[in-house]
Order: sequence, then C-alpha cells, then structure tokens
Amino acid sequence: MLTYIVKRLFGMIPTLLLVAIVVFLFVHALPGDPARLAAGPEADETTVALVRHELGLDLPLPQQFLRYFDNLLHGELGNSLRTKRPVSQEIGDRFMPTLLLTLTSMIWSVIFGLVIGVVSAVWRNRLPDRVGMTAAVSGISFPAFALGMVLMQIFSVQLGWFPTVGASTWQHYVLPSITLGAGVAAVMARFTRAAFVEVMQEDYVRTARAKGLSERIVVVKHTFRNALIPVVTMMGLQFGFLLGGSIVVETVFAWPGVGMLLVDSVVMRDYPVIQGLILLFSLEFILINLIVDVLYGMINPTIRYK
Repeated sequence: MLTYIVKRLFGMIPTLLLVAIVVFLFVHALPGDPARLAAGPEADETTVALVRHELGLDLPLPQQFLRYFDNLLHGELGNSLRTKRPVSQEIGDRFMPTLLLTLTSMIWSVIFGLVIGVVSAVWRNRLPDRVGMTAAVSGISFPAFALGMVLMQIFSVQLGWFPTVGASTWQHYVLPSITLGAGVAAVMARFTRAAFVEVMQEDYVRTARAKGLSERIVVVKHTFRNALIPVVTMMGLQFGFLLGGSIVVETVFAWPGVGMLLVDSVVMRDYPVIQGLILLFSLEFILINLIVDVLYGMINPTIRYK
C-alpha cells in the first residue's frame, strides 16, 4: 500500500506541470490589462507602462513562464498583482472558511443521501422510494444560486433566523451549507439507491434472506459494504467538486473563501492568484482520488494494490 501511495504521489507531478502550463496560457489569454487595472482608470500611459514593468508584464511570454516555473520549483506561487502579498498567504487566509463550509456541506449531504438512498432501495417502487427520489430530482434540478436566494429570503429576511454575510459563527454556515450540499445529497441518494438495488439482487443476498435473516441484518451486514464501494467513488468526486465549485454559493452569500477570491482575481486579472487557485483545485482532486483508492482497500480487503 505504501509503495502504491508513493508512486501515485510522484505520478501527480507531470499532471500538475501540465495544468500549470495550460493555466498560464489561459490566464494570459484573458482580455483586459492587469497593469491598467492596477494603475487605476485615471492613470496615463506612462504610469501604466511603469506598473507593467514593475509587475513584469512587459517581458516576453516565454520569459514570464520561465519566471513562473522557477517560482514553482522553489515552492513559491509569486505575489498578487493586486495586493502585492504572496499568493500563498492570499489563499491561506481564505482557504479555511471554504474548507469548513465544504466539510459541513459534505457531512450532512452524505448522511442524508445515504439514508434516503438506502430507504429507497429497501422499499423500492413504494411510497418511501417515490418520495425520496422526487426529493432527489428536485435537489438536482434546482439551481444553487436560486436555492440560496430563496433560503435567504425566507430564513434571513422574513424570519431573521440566520445571517447572510460572514463566517464567524455556526449560524453563518447553515444557509450556505444547505445551498452547497443540496445537489450533492440528491446525487448521493440516487447513486446509493442504484448501488444498493444492484447488490440486493445478488445471489448471496437472496441466500441470506432464505436463511431467515431479518431485512435489517441483510442490509447492514451483507449489502452495505459491497454497495459502498461505488458510493465512496461518488463521494470523493463530489467532495472535490464542492471544494472547487463553491464559487456560486460563495458569491451569493459573500462568503470569504477561495471562491470569492477567484472571482475577484479574475475581475482584476490577478494572474498569479488565478494560477495558484487552479493549481490548488487540481491538487485537491488528485489527493481526493488517492484517498478514495485507499478507502477501497479498507472497505474491501480483497482489493490489492501493486
């Protein structure tokens, strides 16, 4: 297992290098002049040229990439064009609110999704199944930004139960986590139901029922572990999407996380921050996929890694 993990960690280096190249070319293809934005709308061309030289944007594109790549080799992401602070500090200040919001959303959505999916599979084609799958389809179909605004209107404006801006107390996490996790809970419910229905039709499950075992023991002891492997895959993917895809929710709730930082950086054409954030998102997906593969071996001991 350790050898497999080490190989996967070394294997992610070419992937991150390719992502760095693509992202560098992408951000420099964005319309707009960062030097003009940094200098201000009233600055003359001389001032803009000085700012462009100070930021290193007057260098040829290959030379800018070599400077960027040299910083990466030294473990640096450069400095923000907007604040002049190191990109690592900019991301570090915003990462924890996004991580906590993602974890909160993931915990409740996985619990609800698993419960609804298992109940729907056990009572397939009956009332609990129809109600659960209707709720799941509704959760997938309803856009996150619309759900967030509806929740704010009801629970903040009309009832005054929860705040809408900030991330300092647990109350601030309620509405954004529901908005962010609703789609994940729906996907988990449908995927869990499909996995459980497939496993419950296997011969060993029918044999367990023929022995007179209760349905609860059949589901928990004979079905759950085998049905959990594809569910864990979906869980890992959804967690990665939540970390990198919280931009809409953070914008709706003015959440002080990396999603809002990415939006602000794109508006200001802050190239180093954009590149650092997308590299971070790519690294998150790679590590999450590695964790999912390791969990396979823990759930099913028959799986061996070479």
